[in-house]
Amino acid sequence: MPPSNGNPEPDERTSLLSKDVPEAIEPSLGDAITPGTDINSSSSCSKGDDRDEERGEIEDGGEGNHKVAQKMYLLFPAVSIGVGTPIRHILLSAADQTLVVSSYARMGSDLNALNNTSWIATAYFLTLTGFQPLYGKLSDIFGRKQALLFAYIVFGIGCLLCGLARNLGELVAARALQGAIMANTVAGIGGGGVTTVVSILFSDIVPLRERGSWQGYMNIVYAVGASGGAPLGGFLADSIGWRWAFLGQFPMCFVATMAVYFVLDLPRTDHSHWLEKIKRVDFLGAFSLVFAVFSLLIGLDRGSNVSWSDTVAIVCSCVSIPLFAVFIFIEMKVASHPFAPGHIIFERSLLPAYICNFFGIGAHMGLIFYIPLYFQAVEGMSATSAGLRLIPAMICSVSGSLFAGFYMQKTGHYYWLTVCSFALSVTGSVVVFLCSGILFKSGWAMVAGMGITALGAGSAVVATLISVLANADPKDQAIATACSYLFRSLGSVTGVSLAATVVQQSLRTRLRASLKSGKEADEIVDHVRQSLDYIKKLEPQIRVLVRKCYQMATNSAFGMSIAFIICALISSLYIREKKLSR
Repeated sequence: MPPSNGNPEPDERTSLLSKDVPEAIEPSLGDAITPGTDINSSSSCSKGDDRDEERGEIEDGGEGNHKVAQKMYLLFPAVSIGVGTPIRHILLSAADQTLVVSSYARMGSDLNALNNTSWIATAYFLTLTGFQPLYGKLSDIFGRKQALLFAYIVFGIGCLLCGLARNLGELVAARALQGAIMANTVAGIGGGGVTTVVSILFSDIVPLRERGSWQGYMNIVYAVGASGGAPLGGFLADSIGWRWAFLGQFPMCFVATMAVYFVLDLPRTDHSHWLEKIKRVDFLGAFSLVFAVFSLLIGLDRGSNVSWSDTVAIVCSCVSIPLFAVFIFIEMKVASHPFAPGHIIFERSLLPAYICNFFGIGAHMGLIFYIPLYFQAVEGMSATSAGLRLIPAMICSVSGSLFAGFYMQKTGHYYWLTVCSFALSVTGSVVVFLCSGILFKSGWAMVAGMGITALGAGSAVVATLISVLANADPKDQAIATACSYLFRSLGSVTGVSLAATVVQQSLRTRLRASLKSGKEADEIVDHVRQSLDYIKKLEPQIRVLVRKCYQMATNSAFGMSIAFIICALISSLYIREKKLSR
């Protein structure tokens, strides 16, 4: 279906931001096209540019930003350094996802709060959910480079404060709340900015049909770092302490900032006063979304850890529904510059890809967060060993994304690629589920299943992004991209939180049913859910029983992931195909 406003379908000559958005930065136009010129008209291609007269195309203005594209060999490594570090697997925004999953059990055990450690991840994803989409607008207003530098700086500060946290409350607060003392929310905001701005930045520079390939190259950086970061996080947790996984990133963030500052150079076209720019940022929508999600998380956490009849659990769960309604109302009726406009979120050609992102990422995070816990609680492995078993999944993930990028570049199609990718993920998640105790127990079979799931997920995440870019109106592509990451963040926080709810509810119920009632049994239940170290102190017979309960509890989370991926697969059937032009 063509865009409703009559704009031509996006192709490789369509910049991510167009002239139709007055506040947008237009680096893809360069110096060759004056403001207000239709870059897709024949007249615009005959303005006297003699760089490619035979094709009648203006390379400097037609295919992204030609001047910046010539510096990709410098820009890509610089952004890659900024996007990640060897301390916590090269991609800064992804670092909190896979480093934490290999060491969060150790964090929770050290702080005697293992049953609440899902907040270490969900606090981070909560800030991503609220602030990540704002970076699409902030980068439009203040510039790609400025937004990226701000993201790296505050991410480094957040890592420092996270490493200095003295208890779980401070650690979670440092990852969820913005402030002078508990400011690792800035790391959450920064992480969201890193991912979103880098994606938008490359979309400004690289032709549409080649964007999947460059996304794949970025995923190589992710995989190299993730493959080393997961076991490194576990090793640090087992040796000198998990805090150094955070503290060690601070100097690396400084290196990233310097690299981007000196290498990246984009033109600035918006010279309005900063106060006028701030008024165009949808802070009201962002905070309403954060409150809605936070209320839901509190309700789920209290219900699984305390009781579903608990007053706080009931109130927070019920309040979250009208809060989500308020967020939608603000975005559609109140905000002058909404970061999630209704005409983009509910656009028929975009919504299926967004839903795929939500369920697909939610399923993947539920698996990757609780597979290491299974290895440590059920198999008795160390955090280092559990992290090592994540390496195949990281390699498969980047392999899938690379394949998807090159496949789309060669064929110009993405529909069946997306459907088959999610079908592959369903297969892998079923393998994980069956091999974690339903049919038999096999750690290596679970690793293989996770690899199959990651292969499909890596391919699907690239394909769905290209689907969004291909179907979005050219003038809305920056916001559409940010909305894609919004749904990924929502999926992440929902997937981890629901998995934690399922695990804790199942674990609490099974432990109380398996152990003899009494004060001693209650103490065992409380201590086992707070620290894995306590399991080693139990009598052999009780220890086996507790590990069995952990096995069934984590298996429930794997089953939930299957349901999520099936929802993503169904949604992928409704994605609209558009041929990617050369």
